[in-house]
Amino acid sequence: MEIKKLAKDDILMALDLVLNVFMEYEVPDYSQQGIETFQKCIKDDQWLKSLEIFGAYMNNSLVGVIATRNNGNHIALFFVKGNYHRQGIGRRLFDRVIENCTNNTITVNSSPYAIKIYRHLGFVETQTEQLTDGIRYTPMSFTKI
Repeated sequence: MEIKKLAKDDILMALDLVLNVFMEYEVPDYSQQGIETFQKCIKDDQWLKSLEIFGAYMNNSLVGVIATRNNGNHIALFFVKGNYHRQGIGRRLFDRVIENCTNNTITVNSSPYAIKIYRHLGFVETQTEQLTDGIRYTPMSFTKI
């Protein structure tokens, strides 16, 4: 497996992966408004320009994506194709974030589906579940040791 920063030409492929995984695993936890908000967000060029995006490749095929903002200190997107879950891909992507963050704390607004995954990576909830524009999320943080 190879983890690399995505070039501009790879962003559309990454966003396609993000949307497909979102539709398969996240949609049951969201209202129609939340689904539309998410879709609008990943099509927002200004927001996308604020991200640093890394991809996980197996046999030259993109299988996972993690994107950060705020100098690598906030995870904005984190998706792995379903048939690659529980194979350490998410851990490797997260390890890259740890290498690149600029302070000791990494934050995320976790979807309901991903809370268990983030806990496994060492995140803890910092607030209860929130709801903004139909998006359900729980603020969490990870502190580097």
